[in-house]
Amino acid sequence: MFRPHRAWVVAGVAFVALVGAAGFRAAPGVLMVPLQEEFGWSRVTTSLAVSVNLVLFGLTAPFAAALMDRFGIRRVTAAALALVALGSGLTVVMDASWQLVLCWGVLIGLGTGSMAMVFAATVVGRWFVRHRGLVLGVLTAGGAAGQLVFLPLLAGLAGRYGWRSASLAVAAAALAVVPLILLVMRERPADVGLRPYGASGADPEPEEAPAGNAARTALSALRTGMRSKAFWLLAGGFFICGVSTNGLVGTHFIPAAHDHGMPSTTAASLLALVGVFDIIGTVASGWLTDRVDSRKLLAWYYGLRGLSLLALPVLFGASVHPSMLVFVIFYGLDWVATVPPTIALAREVFGPVQGTVIFGWIFAAHQLGAAVAAAAAGIVRTSFGTYTLAWWGAAVLCLVASAMSLNIRGRPATGPLTGPPTTALPAR
Repeated sequence: MFRPHRAWVVAGVAFVALVGAAGFRAAPGVLMVPLQEEFGWSRVTTSLAVSVNLVLFGLTAPFAAALMDRFGIRRVTAAALALVALGSGLTVVMDASWQLVLCWGVLIGLGTGSMAMVFAATVVGRWFVRHRGLVLGVLTAGGAAGQLVFLPLLAGLAGRYGWRSASLAVAAAALAVVPLILLVMRERPADVGLRPYGASGADPEPEEAPAGNAARTALSALRTGMRSKAFWLLAGGFFICGVSTNGLVGTHFIPAAHDHGMPSTTAASLLALVGVFDIIGTVASGWLTDRVDSRKLLAWYYGLRGLSLLALPVLFGASVHPSMLVFVIFYGLDWVATVPPTIALAREVFGPVQGTVIFGWIFAAHQLGAAVAAAAAGIVRTSFGTYTLAWWGAAVLCLVASAMSLNIRGRPATGPLTGPPTTALPAR
């Protein structure tokens, strides 16, 4: 009887965990208007909470990678999901804006940061030699799948039962995944007497992560990265990626559509449709990353994203026109497509020892960009009564990121994501 390699089971559990953790990613866009209506908070206030979340989301990532090496994937992931549940649950009793910053910003920021891209990269690196790019694309799409599941659900709950029911749904989803992680997830193939999927006897025995302080490991990787021009180009490009996705579109698309008379539930459905095509685009990008120079992929992704953002302000209306559907489909395909080639380049440029922890810092730049955009777009909207300047500013930055990607030097990622895993990706 055919039995799949245990790596596929672990990848499936990781996918479900990423879907569960993605509940909050859908929440700010849906809940921003209801919070404003109930408490009288401005877009700047709610955007501040999102910005704190995004900063901590990013800054936690490199330390989470080191913590997973020291304490294990299961413990770190279960604790992260518990923090997401705690932060979401506590919002239902808040009555002051600082409490929103504490719950959305600090608690959920730390939790989601520990479930960031480094979690997917760690699982893939430990369990797969073959199809790394493809599996990484699939796991990265877990966040998009979560967005697809939660956006219409949260919008419907908030519209029918109030925003508190939506917050409780996020908490319940995060908690529900914890037992699955603790019972099914395993740290390494060797724990169940296996080699990574696709490994052969000719593959070298990979290095173990060095024992030591997790913070010291993360900071050492940062110092290594900062000495390289490639790090700054990758981090700069990913900063702009964060500006144009989580920070701007992910946070402000629904409020911007609402400004033009579109019902929030309709706008949430459009953002959920972005999630549908995000899954397709991310998986396809993982497949392409195994075959095409990652620098060229990034240049195309950022360039086309910039052109689409230039057109967005004229596409909003009280109803959904075909041109808006074209934007949604394209933006979905492009949304997280940048992740597989960015991880590939980090591994190629920084080698088998520190690649994934350094990617954690590159991802931190992504979330810093998202935080800046979330706050700045709220200020633009409050100051000018429209988001137009925010869309156009992000478009110009994306075109800059396209040019930056072509100037990354080092060994270009033109082949499959094979070879020995990085230190944060041990496999034995």
